[in-house]
Amino acid sequence: MKSKSLQLCSTSLLAAICAVACGSDDEGTPSLPASAADAVSNYADIVYASYADSLAAAQELDTAVQSFVDAPSETGLAAARTAWINSREPYLQTEVYRFYDGPIDNADDGPEGLINAWPLDENYIDYVIDGEDDGIINDPDVAMADIDKDLIVGANEGIDEKSISTGYHAIEFLLWGQDTDPNGPGDRPFTDYVVGDDGTAANQDKRGQYLRTVSELLVDNLQTLVDAWDPDGDDNYRAEFLALPPAEAMGKIMSGMIILSGFETGGERVQAALDTHDQEDEHSCFSDNTHRDMVQDVRGVRNVWTGSYVRTNRMTVEGTSLRDVIAAGDADVAQRISARIDTSLSLAGDIEPPFDQEIAPGNAAGNARVEALAESLFEQRVVLEEAFQVYGLTRIPDPE
Repeated sequence: MKSKSLQLCSTSLLAAICAVACGSDDEGTPSLPASAADAVSNYADIVYASYADSLAAAQELDTAVQSFVDAPSETGLAAARTAWINSREPYLQTEVYRFYDGPIDNADDGPEGLINAWPLDENYIDYVIDGEDDGIINDPDVAMADIDKDLIVGANEGIDEKSISTGYHAIEFLLWGQDTDPNGPGDRPFTDYVVGDDGTAANQDKRGQYLRTVSELLVDNLQTLVDAWDPDGDDNYRAEFLALPPAEAMGKIMSGMIILSGFETGGERVQAALDTHDQEDEHSCFSDNTHRDMVQDVRGVRNVWTGSYVRTNRMTVEGTSLRDVIAAGDADVAQRISARIDTSLSLAGDIEPPFDQEIAPGNAAGNARVEALAESLFEQRVVLEEAFQVYGLTRIPDPE
């Protein structure tokens, strides 16, 4: 199957994208309305609220993890797994804030690679089938006292981009273990954390220490993002962002929407997995939570477009939206963007868990559902590109 990401690279489309990226010199290009500044400010409010929700959910996860490691049990492991799944719901909606050198993925100190890096080679962290001595946890040269935040952060991508040592997916693997069941998630026994004769696998104490530490690191890194966007913060990124000309800020915001839609979710996560039919290309493969990754990524794009975010406490943050600003210049473009995002969200919701069975060879219906989502996300990218022409905004290119 030819990748849709490759299909997007046709000469005609690249020419169109280049024209959009370079802005418009047409004398007829309208000026941004005054409401653009309000839309940018409302965006900053949504960013802060969704990162604050992500931090709170990660703190609840950390509480569950620490309790489980203190007294390992089947019930405790189930509680930690549930807390992990819950923590993903707000965080996935924040991925649309990436790709413009903001606090999450700033080239110098952005923590994205410590929070949500993927794919992950399991045997870099812990034992796997046919590798019971693998990983940092089972390395005889790494004592329990050595397992701290500095060691784990220093080990991240220590060999290559798949040698991930920390973040959501490291925690996921430590809670579920490898997924060897085609019809369900991983099934790591809680006894992997029981120290003594009743424990399973080796180095239970080191495994517990590792899990404690990566959980704490997740909280630390999310706190930096909350601080960066805090409306009461002094001289933080939010203040710098709101001081930008509205056209520059909108170019950043919409570039994040476009790159997440087409390059990242549509290409790297959906189409790539469908092309290979390989479970290893599934985003949340240990927990079989990938279907929610798709839904919440698209929901994050819609939050930004509509200027509305429903918080985990069910309160809503809302105000002037990008949709309002684009509609003031070209109502037709705005309507088509709205319709396409709604379609993508509906198609993401149609994906049936587990995702690895949707992409399995021979599952024609599942493959068709995944293909439909990929195609819609690529169309979403294209129609969002049109919005740049409305006011001659500058588009940030896709990552290489």
